[in-house]
Amino acid sequence: MLDTNIMKLSSLICQDCSKAAVLFNSKKRILEFISELAHNKLPYLSQQDILSALLSREKLGSTGIGKGIAIPHGRMSGAEEPLALVLVSETPINFDAIDNRPVDIFVALIVPDGDNQQHLKTLATIADKLNDKEFCKQLRCAKSDTELYQVIVDQS
Repeated sequence: MLDTNIMKLSSLICQDCSKAAVLFNSKKRILEFISELAHNKLPYLSQQDILSALLSREKLGSTGIGKGIAIPHGRMSGAEEPLALVLVSETPINFDAIDNRPVDIFVALIVPDGDNQQHLKTLATIADKLNDKEFCKQLRCAKSDTELYQVIVDQS
């Protein structure tokens, strides 16, 4: 039975948090870019604090879940609501994924600290969507930020 409490991916992602064909060559650089985008959307959180939260989570173990996908995420005490960002890299980068394959789809998540239930539900929603091979193929084929965002909206 479908859980009606599961949120739609499109409710977490705004158009300016969807970036197609980005070009970075390292894990640290893509996380810096994600931090920059998240700070632009949540200006009350510092870019450095966002980056620190993402890097701290990566130290616990890579968020590269395999099949060219990573879900970098961080809990932030100042965050008021969850925010997701989707980036597709033009060239896959080494992200220490569990299958040792390079990553080209990044779905980053910033969530309020302390709301573990919401955090787990959000991660489950994202992981479930990324299990859909056709959806991932459409993400990888998007040529512009607008096209990428439209794929997300259409699939939600």
